Amino acid sequence: MDRREIVRRAIEFDRPPRLPFWQHQVAGIPDDVRDCWEMDRQAAGWFFDHAAPDDWGCLWSVTEQKNMGQVTGHPLADWARLDHYRPPDPREPYYYARLEAEMADAADRYVAVTSHFNLIERLHMLHGFRATLEDFYLEPAKIERVLDMILDFKLAQFAELHRRFGDRVHGLFLTDDWGSQEGAFISPAMFRAFFAGRYRQLAEAIHGYGWHFFLHSCGRINDLVPILIEAGVDVLNMQQPQAYDLVAFGQRFAGQVAFLTTADIQATLPTGNAELVRAEVRELVAHWSTPQGGFIVFNYGDPAALAVRPEMTEVMFREFWRLARYWEEQTA
Repeated sequence: MDRREIVRRAIEFDRPPRLPFWQHQVAGIPDDVRDCWEMDRQAAGWFFDHAAPDDWGCLWSVTEQKNMGQVTGHPLADWARLDHYRPPDPREPYYYARLEAEMADAADRYVAVTSHFNLIERLHMLHGFRATLEDFYLEPAKIERVLDMILDFKLAQFAELHRRFGDRVHGLFLTDDWGSQEGAFISPAMFRAFFAGRYRQLAEAIHGYGWHFFLHSCGRINDLVPILIEAGVDVLNMQQPQAYDLVAFGQRFAGQVAFLTTADIQATLPTGNAELVRAEVRELVAHWSTPQGGFIVFNYGDPAALAVRPEMTEVMFREFWRLARYWEEQTA
C-alpha cells in the first residue's frame, strides 16, 4: 500500500494498516506527506524573517524569539481606508511558480499544500486584533465586508491551484488560530454568525476539487470543534493536547474528525522529560485514534522556536512508531 493511501485511509476512517507520519526529520520513521508551503511566499519574502509589508499590506516585524514574526502594521486599522483597499491578485503566477519543484519529489506520498491566514487570522492582521474583537459588536457590516473579501481571495486561489495542479494535490492545510489557553476568542454563537458559513464554503470548494480540508488552530477551541466538524473540516491539526484536556477531548471527538497531532508543544515537549513525552504519546494514540483510523502523527518542525531539545522530537516519533499498529495489537 502506497503512502498516500495510508494517509487517505486515516483521514477517511478506512482502516489504515498503521499510523501515518507527517515528518521529515527522523531517520527510520515513515515520511508519508509531502507538504508544500511555497504558495504562501510573499513578494517581500517569507513572513518568517522579513520586517516588511506582505502582499496584503500587513507590516511584519521580527520577534525576539525566533519564530514566525508578528504583524504590527494593519492596513485597515482605519475603516476610512476600506472603500479604496484592494487585496492581492489570487491568480498571480508568483504564488504557484515554485510548487512544481516542491511536488517533484513527492513520489507516492500524500501532497498537502499550505494556505496560511484564512479567515480570523487575515482579518485581525488587516484590522488589528483588539479592534477586530470590538468591531464584531460595533461594526459588524464592515467585518462582514472584509471577511467576504478574504473568502473570495481564498476561493479564487484554490480554484487557480486546482487549474494548475488538479489531482496532484491531495489536501489543503489551512491555518486560523482561534483561542488562548483558556478558551476561544469569541462565543460559539458569534462564530456561527460570522464564520461557520464561510468555513462551509471553503470546505465545499476543497471537497469539490477532490481534496481533504486540514485546519490548524491553536488554543483551547473545544467549544468550536463541533461547528468546524459540521462545516466540513476533515482533519484538525491540534498541537496542544494538554490545553484541551486530552482524555476528555478524545472521548468527545475521536471518530468524528481526524487529528493531525504531536505531543504538546508547550506543556510537554519543552520539559525535556523523555518519559513524560512517551506517556503523552501513549495517551494520544489510546484516546484520539480509533480502530478505523482518524490519527496522523505530526512534526511541528522548529524545535528552536519552542525551546525544545531536538532529541525530544526523536523520542516522540520513536514512541509513535512503536505504537503504529496499536489497534491491530489490541485485537490480536
